[in-house]
Amino acid sequence: MSFTRIDHYEKEYADTHHDTALNVTQGVEEQPIVSPYFKRRKKRALSTGEYVEGILAGNITTLSQAITLVESSNPNHYAQAQEIIETGRGDYAEEVLTLNRLAQALRKERFRNGAISFDREEVKFRLDENGKPLGVYFKEQKESNQMIEEFMLLANRRVAEFCGKRKTDKGRTVERTMVYRVHDKPSEEKLDRFRQFILRFGHIFKATKGRAVAKELNKLFKQIKGTTEENAVATMAVRSMAKAYYTTDNIGHYGLAFPYYTHFTSPIRRYPDMMVHRLLARYLAGGKPADKTELEDLCARASDREVVAAEAERASIKYKMVEFMKEHIGEEFEGHISGLTEWGVYVELDETHIEGMSFLRDIEGDFFTFDEQLYEIIGRSTGIRMTLGSPVRIRVKRADLQKRQLDFELLLPGAAARRTEEPRGKGPKVRTSSRRKGR
Repeated sequence: MSFTRIDHYEKEYADTHHDTALNVTQGVEEQPIVSPYFKRRKKRALSTGEYVEGILAGNITTLSQAITLVESSNPNHYAQAQEIIETGRGDYAEEVLTLNRLAQALRKERFRNGAISFDREEVKFRLDENGKPLGVYFKEQKESNQMIEEFMLLANRRVAEFCGKRKTDKGRTVERTMVYRVHDKPSEEKLDRFRQFILRFGHIFKATKGRAVAKELNKLFKQIKGTTEENAVATMAVRSMAKAYYTTDNIGHYGLAFPYYTHFTSPIRRYPDMMVHRLLARYLAGGKPADKTELEDLCARASDREVVAAEAERASIKYKMVEFMKEHIGEEFEGHISGLTEWGVYVELDETHIEGMSFLRDIEGDFFTFDEQLYEIIGRSTGIRMTLGSPVRIRVKRADLQKRQLDFELLLPGAAARRTEEPRGKGPKVRTSSRRKGR
């Protein structure tokens, strides 16, 4: 696809690699596709910097589509691209830096239009040759990741726009059958529950509807960055949003602030993307709109299977977490309360974000009860009160791989808590952490 408006050229091209060339003429109806080879005929050629500045200034007027073949002459991975972005040196440095400038401009514009910044940490495991977890780490989203993400979002958006609507001979825009990835506005009921939830941490959320909600969410995410309540608040924020799904009825994508959006860039791993590729090929060839009923049935099926796949992914991550902690029975860790029920508390470890349950009846040194209205547990004799985000210390008590469950023993300050029995000669290792580590 091309999106250009450059006034310095005539429609004259020289392409040494493909049958396609870069469009450099403003206002031309039939657009060729992108390739960086062209010949100046009358006026001087723009430098790369001038070309980029034109796009950054918003001079995007035209769009073209065609079936092409992309040959990668330098398959950089994210680490290499990130090094170029940070140092300004390396193979294809000018190209990578130019693309990154464009991506950051697209990203800035997206958030200015009301997109929500759901930047969740992605858990990864260091494994041995047998697949046994040796450690837990978190994949950090850097500018190289953002660069690819923004261009993928752009491709998805432009394909949705092209396939979803067309112009008639009379110039009218009419809708065509298309597979969309849509995301509805959050309900006021869910937002009210979220508002009450974060109030426990001293955060006030005033927005009730529209783009004001997205703006205030982004502001909140900046405030809680690096705090003990960050994960709990971010999780509740996601739960307060509507679920994205596939459909032929376009309502836009609220979270991304796009009126047209689809999934196009990953046909090797998502069937909806394959459906979109077929629709794009159909419409490029001038085909009639596809059968809406048939596609809607496939969309419903894809949305259902997406939920199953997400649950399987969460289960696999939980399994590896339990497998990792199985080697740390009896060890003590710092954490914070991430959930409360009438029978126990969930504790998330600060260092690894691994979560386990500590039953109230197992807390030695006091008898605790759960106050649902205040959303806290209270010690009957000590008067100790703990709620979401409260820092705690736990000992790993049990790791059940079959059930994918972790049992912790919550240790009260100064209490002589009972130690879990361990094999002879192996004492528990104690780990301390006064705050969450930055990543």
